[in-house]
Amino acid sequence: MKFLRNLLAAILGCLIAIGLLFIMFFIFLTLIGNAGDGVVVKENSVLKISITEPVYDYYGTDGSDPFAGFFEEGQGLDQILHAVKVAKTDNRIQGISIKNNFLMAGLAQTQELRKALEDFKESGKKIYALSDYYSQKDYYLASVADKVFINPQGLMDFKGLSSEVLYYKDLQEKTGIKMEVIRHGKYKSAVEPFLSDTMSDENRTQIKALLDAIWTAMLTDIGESRELSLEQLNILADTLGARTPEMAVTSGLLDGTRYQDEYQMEWKEVLGLGEEQDINVISLSDYMTATKNKNLPSGKEKIAIVYAQGEILYGEGNRDVIGQGTLMRALKKVRENDNIKAVVLRVDSPGGSSLVSDIIWREVELVKAEKPVFVSFGNIAASGGYYLAVGADRIFAESTTITGSIGVFGTIPNIHGLSNDIGINAEQVGTNANSVDYSFFEPMTDRFRKQLEESIEMTYDTFVQRVADGRNMSKEAVDEVAQGRVWSGVDAVELGLVDELGTLGDAIAAAAETAGLESYGIRKYPKFKSDFERLMEDLSAAKLKIGESMIKEEIGEEAFQTLKQLKRMTEQKGIQARMPFNLNIQ
Repeated sequence: MKFLRNLLAAILGCLIAIGLLFIMFFIFLTLIGNAGDGVVVKENSVLKISITEPVYDYYGTDGSDPFAGFFEEGQGLDQILHAVKVAKTDNRIQGISIKNNFLMAGLAQTQELRKALEDFKESGKKIYALSDYYSQKDYYLASVADKVFINPQGLMDFKGLSSEVLYYKDLQEKTGIKMEVIRHGKYKSAVEPFLSDTMSDENRTQIKALLDAIWTAMLTDIGESRELSLEQLNILADTLGARTPEMAVTSGLLDGTRYQDEYQMEWKEVLGLGEEQDINVISLSDYMTATKNKNLPSGKEKIAIVYAQGEILYGEGNRDVIGQGTLMRALKKVRENDNIKAVVLRVDSPGGSSLVSDIIWREVELVKAEKPVFVSFGNIAASGGYYLAVGADRIFAESTTITGSIGVFGTIPNIHGLSNDIGINAEQVGTNANSVDYSFFEPMTDRFRKQLEESIEMTYDTFVQRVADGRNMSKEAVDEVAQGRVWSGVDAVELGLVDELGTLGDAIAAAAETAGLESYGIRKYPKFKSDFERLMEDLSAAKLKIGESMIKEEIGEEAFQTLKQLKRMTEQKGIQARMPFNLNIQ
């Protein structure tokens, strides 16, 4: 009995100690957070843009979450753009220094940031850029600067865009594990890697057209900044005419080579500082903290921005995944808030579950019945990502946005070949004629395949009808540009799938004009739980994070992404309205 009392006392003491440690840890984090709010922006400062974390359209951390901002990896494009906008009229900021390697943002996000920097230059303040290595996306951003420099021993990539698609048909035959595929759309190539060992002409055609359109959009912007023609830039790409720092300078893509100390001297000259004086540099993250509440639009009447980003999967959803749970609640709040007079839906998604896409589409329709709904497409709004937004009053996209992909498919894993090879035989017993419809261990029957084909055709027909109704087109016209094919933002405008090219800011301005608002505040939805709070709710997430980190470290980033792609394909449930291929533009 005494032993049990001592044991219980020891357990209770441990629990109290853990609780006290947790409270102290919480207080420590709060103190750090409060200290961060006290960032001081000095006079005659240079804002340094060096983005080293993944860029989301919207990070959306819940302000009521005590762990918001901690253990997080990512930045919101909305916050970055706001900081650049504030810096334009901030007398303490004399210029912007771009020092970025391996920008972790999509091309449309990069284009939108580039436009914000163009606007910043109208203030007369300077933008300079320096890098040890310019990837094509990094250079695309840096080319907006008044002067672009590179390390004398640095490297520059300027050769045009490319994409690689992996095919698994032989792998399936060798392992006995295959994917049963049903699809509609001759361009619906998300499933092509399971059906062939080579790229189809249709798939090659659409990828080539898409890359050409995006490359042209990039070169147009670069050419305007560097005063070079499209022809000159393409010749440089074809001949690798910028493969060394000296050649890049001679070609006109760069203004010179500089070491870090020489680059600082360039800034000291701009700032009127002596050689021994220090430059006041403030990081982008600190400046975002210092200015997060500066120059915000205000007014009793509001415009809501609802962010839909990530793959579309059935369930709650989070910062990386669009689920009907989170989005439906956000749209319902927007619809029922009388102070919200217009809505802008920001979409960045390759698609996913057709069921979830239709559920969200319906919720958007309910909002549109009561207030104007405008859409802004980010990096990608393909398939299900296009589906959920197609009913809006007006759609904006960047020229580099990937969109369209009006098509559907279904995939089901089958291990009949493997089970035969290793001696597994599966027998089924059922009560009715169709109670045993499919087994992973048996070939797909013609009857079951016909059932799936009917579902695919019904879903495709519904998708086309949604587009026809939303875009005021005939079903025949939609089908002509559908078939699962993806388009650039430029092509999407010409085809009637998008209304006009523009940024999120353009969509907001158009929504305000339609709603008759001269002054208005902005409300952003939804709010996401921090990674730490999600971790505390489900400790299995910790195992997942640790496991992913270990695998990534052992096999490398590229192999890890390929592994994740295979895993996602085998886990897809239900009919999919998804982008027709996994595009990694290089």
